[in-house]
Amino acid sequence: MSGLYTILLLFCSNIFMTLAWYGHLRLQQTGVASHWPLIGVIVFSWLIAFFEYCCQVPANRIGYEGNGGPYSLVQLKVIQECISLIVFAVIANMLFQGQGLHWNHIAAFVCLIAAVYFVFL
Repeated sequence: MSGLYTILLLFCSNIFMTLAWYGHLRLQQTGVASHWPLIGVIVFSWLIAFFEYCCQVPANRIGYEGNGGPYSLVQLKVIQECISLIVFAVIANMLFQGQGLHWNHIAAFVCLIAAVYFVFL
């Protein structure tokens, strides 16, 4: 069960991470944050990133085999990267419509799946 909790928390963490890193760009496009000073954008992003860490740290603690979880450190990192790219692709399409997936993105996802397979051997 800890493996499932780890993956769910990593999904939540990556949603917050993507919004913290790229959400301000969407706010700028809509005019909400177009006149914010850079320090305001940084603080806004860090406030969102706080919730990222509230999910990421427990995910790594729960999932790490040294704490009784099912995953090695390398496995946790590969899972996190795969989730990160999946979440980014979905959110980028929702926030910045018109930036669809192309054949090379699909090929990259296939390579990531292969990486996960090889890490778990």
